[in-house]
Amino acid sequence: QVQLVESGGGLVQPGGSLRLSCAVSGSIFSAYAMGWYRQAPGKQRELVAAITTGGSPNYADSLKERFTISRDNAKNTVYLQMNSLKPEDTAVYYCNTAYHPLWNWGQGTQVTVSS
Repeated sequence: QVQLVESGGGLVQPGGSLRLSCAVSGSIFSAYAMGWYRQAPGKQRELVAAITTGGSPNYADSLKERFTISRDNAKNTVYLQMNSLKPEDTAVYYCNTAYHPLWNWGQGTQVTVSS
């Protein structure tokens, strides 16, 4: 019943920025910690950022200076601001509950960082 719709990805040059959005429907969004995950070709899906119900963020160690996660409970939406993007950030980005995913995965949004 829960639907996750990610958007905002695209093709950017190294050093560029993107803002991803995840719209959640069919659940009491404010009751869950939320996270952004990514999966690059040939690699496992990994959690890159999470935010608690109270708005406290956590990041993978290698990303904390470049990524910012936020949420708007009134809009049932979680965001990921990505700055200073690098080619190794290229992946499909997904949202789900954190710190363990509880819902079926959405389609994700493709982020490609290339010159």
